[in-house]
Amino acid sequence: MSENRRVVLVTGAARRVGAVIARTLHGAGYDLALHCRHSRADLDRLIAGLEAARAGSTLAIEADLAAADRLPELVATSVARFGRLDALVNNASVFYATPVGAMTAAQCDELFRVNARAPLLLAQAAAPQLAAVHGAIVNITDIYAERPLPQYLAYSMSKAALRMATLALAQALGPEIRVNAVAPGNVLWSEQPFKAETPESLVNETALARQGTPADVAGAVLWLLRDAGYVTGQTIRVDGGRILGG
Repeated sequence: MSENRRVVLVTGAARRVGAVIARTLHGAGYDLALHCRHSRADLDRLIAGLEAARAGSTLAIEADLAAADRLPELVATSVARFGRLDALVNNASVFYATPVGAMTAAQCDELFRVNARAPLLLAQAAAPQLAAVHGAIVNITDIYAERPLPQYLAYSMSKAALRMATLALAQALGPEIRVNAVAPGNVLWSEQPFKAETPESLVNETALARQGTPADVAGAVLWLLRDAGYVTGQTIRVDGGRILGG
């Protein structure tokens, strides 16, 4: 039972940015309920390292966020394990190109179910627990929620929906719960075969002329959860000024 340590549920925590968020929050003293869909081996390795640092501080949850009926279970399982829930980080995301003329209804449905609907319904499920402790929610959106990423129409739309959900939830859940978002720029190269950005375009079109890191995103998440007590309804861009480029 985490009687003194705060507890965070992080979706999509097994790899990449999600894993760095998990390590950062754990290092700051949080206990963690860590979700994955397919990457259980990666999640188990992550948890082994965290448990070596602090025993009894983690929980693994495997679920498909596109299945709406599974979402309340994530919250209930977390509370059953730790006895409380102080924060929710909606990090899990689906990302692939859907160019006009080739996109399918199934692709659109998947992108919206995971990137927009799941965070909204998870926030709803977690709200009673979070309200009891004046907790917080952080959604991981994207700078392309503000302008379309070429060839990624449905993805951009789904992240725009999550950006609006951040605003609407902050209004609906205040004053007990703060709700904010982090909008990363390029902090890791995509694993998709089609690259939306190149090293050249990143340097030429980013004010800081370099790629960011997952640690930059994780630091913003930690600040919003731990230190930003009078901040809600905001989206923090962590993009090195990429939004300013062409």
